[in-house]
Amino acid sequence: MRNKDSWVHIKSDSDFSIHNIPFGIFSTGNKSPRIGIAIGDEIVDLVEVWELGLFKPLSIPKEVFENQFLNDFIALGKEKTNRVRVLIQRELLNTNSLLREKPTLLVKQESVMMYMPVFVRDYTDFYSSIEHATNVGKMFRDPENALLPNWKHIPVGYHGRASSIVVSGTNIHRPMGQILLPDSKNPVYSKSKKIDFELEMGYIIGKNTSLGDTIKIDEAEEYIFGKVLFNDWSARDVQKWEYIPLGPFLSKNFASSISPWVVTMEALEPFRVTGPEQTPEVLPYLKYKGEKNYDIKLQVSLKPQNKEEKIISNSNFKYMYWNMAQQISHHTMNGCNLSVGDIMGSGTISGKSPDSYGSMLELTWSGQRPLQLDEGVQRTFVEDHDTIIIKGYCEKEGVRIGFGVVNTKLLPSIA
Repeated sequence: MRNKDSWVHIKSDSDFSIHNIPFGIFSTGNKSPRIGIAIGDEIVDLVEVWELGLFKPLSIPKEVFENQFLNDFIALGKEKTNRVRVLIQRELLNTNSLLREKPTLLVKQESVMMYMPVFVRDYTDFYSSIEHATNVGKMFRDPENALLPNWKHIPVGYHGRASSIVVSGTNIHRPMGQILLPDSKNPVYSKSKKIDFELEMGYIIGKNTSLGDTIKIDEAEEYIFGKVLFNDWSARDVQKWEYIPLGPFLSKNFASSISPWVVTMEALEPFRVTGPEQTPEVLPYLKYKGEKNYDIKLQVSLKPQNKEEKIISNSNFKYMYWNMAQQISHHTMNGCNLSVGDIMGSGTISGKSPDSYGSMLELTWSGQRPLQLDEGVQRTFVEDHDTIIIKGYCEKEGVRIGFGVVNTKLLPSIA
């Protein structure tokens, strides 16, 4: 099965190959938001597929597809959602498909409006890259004891603000906050001067649990529908002042940005890899079998206003110390309930080499080593009118599956 086997033209380097078939929410000028599937440079309108009768054997109501969020579709369960995915994949390979007879069924991606793919009731952000946690510990604590004693025993996390998660292309504003200036004992109220991106991936919860339920690690992956790119914006100067004793608050909840297309776990199956060795040995409820990490290449670029974008980081999701199954098992060990559409953030994804660090904090070592973007253009943190662009894809044996892009421009403070 190759891209060229489809009757839809798909470039060889397209993120949205015939192997991918991701879901998202889009609208055109004369139609309301609805569910679509990305293929090449186009989108398959699933409402129009329903009207052709191709989903009749699945007994899915039309309103599931005529929806501004994927939540109701995801709640159908993996058996049905994957059947939809496979059906569309098969029809895109079938030169006699009924889809070819309806010219309005395919729309160009460049001509549509994309929306938040899911309604997010709850959002949890983890801290699961040992390289990132070590770098931060060296900068802010004791370089000889960078990791706190609990870090290798639990997937550290905190609950974020779901309402401020926005889809790619949504501009955000520099936040205000309390900041402790150097050589000062008292904070000032000021706009943040150290705005940072965090290279993350998010995953979408696909099944509800009840309060009191726990999810065993062997069952955890059944609760993951798919993945997105995720930029968890941070105000580092606000964070440094506020994070003790309870952790991040206003330094994190002003905005997080996600990519609009949700890539299913079924599509990512061929890209499983072995994760890092975990020492000391974890507690029994966190012990897992098999390959739980994924080889997903990630890239971050920074684009100053009216200038070319510059690649500043190349990383990979496979570096994560704590995997998604462990995160879910730990998240629910106390009976915390999950809901369809909840987002879990991986935490900043950093590799071992400086060019693979997942934040400006690390790339510039808290501003001590400015990044040279162009002649006369440097950055220590993100400046007003800069755009951060994150991309990600998997590639193996001629099969490419990508996530598209999450790009966000930082605008000046409005306070």
